[in-house]
Amino acid sequence: MPELPEVEVVRRGLERWVAGRTVAGVEVLHPRAVRRHLAGGEDFADALKGHRFGVARRRGKYLWIPLDDTDASVLGHLGMSGQLLVQPQEALDEKHLRIRVRFDDALDTELRFVDQRTFGGLSLHPNTPEGLPDVIAHIARDPLDEAFDDEAFHTALRLRRTTIKRALLDQSLISGVGNIYADEALWRSRVHYERPTAGFTRPRTAELLGHVRDVMNAALAVGGTSFDSLYVNVNGESGYFDRSLDAYGREGEPCKRCGNAISRRAWMNRSSYFCPRCQRPPRAVS
Repeated sequence: MPELPEVEVVRRGLERWVAGRTVAGVEVLHPRAVRRHLAGGEDFADALKGHRFGVARRRGKYLWIPLDDTDASVLGHLGMSGQLLVQPQEALDEKHLRIRVRFDDALDTELRFVDQRTFGGLSLHPNTPEGLPDVIAHIARDPLDEAFDDEAFHTALRLRRTTIKRALLDQSLISGVGNIYADEALWRSRVHYERPTAGFTRPRTAELLGHVRDVMNAALAVGGTSFDSLYVNVNGESGYFDRSLDAYGREGEPCKRCGNAISRRAWMNRSSYFCPRCQRPPRAVS
């Protein structure tokens, strides 16, 4: 699933190409693409027609487009392979095109939701007073959010009584950090992924948050991380941060810091990549 930098790249594209445009019509081409809109595809299409899109917003990995004249938003869930593309109207349909949104202006582009694996989708939800779709109101702020509270995060981290990578992937504690950027930030911090959170000091937490922000901003600068053609921005272009990864996906390659081979361990149906020399495991972990 795309992480914060990839979703933010898509959000910026939507802000540029979609904000302020009024929906002329919607085609739902696959029912699974609107399965989170419980009233169904026809209702989804009718509910959007005639409404104007506001500026796309994001919290962590979650992306939504407010409808300017209502208290509702279109929530986009990209899943494993979802793509929101701005395409010329005359462009050939993608093989896995699921939803098409046409606009009533003179611009020759439309918004398409393409999803090979159909794990993602679009849905319409009422907003909370804060302006979030109500189904994601429980999601914590992300570390690039200006309102993110570092001190509150540190306190919650110590009280959570878990290990540090589990905490970084806990979307109710800190949002937007997925497997790739957790491994990268932990490598930069020289912290093992199984280190208990109860022992983190304020300086150690501040250092880790700094690395989380640094790695995400570095990824944003080059369009995010793309390991295949499934993640692209709204113009269909891939990101290039995979060329700059220090730990993730580098099993057996030398650590860029000490030269020791990067290791990979199975972890929660995922993989953790780390340097056994730079990131010593806690004593309680064999």
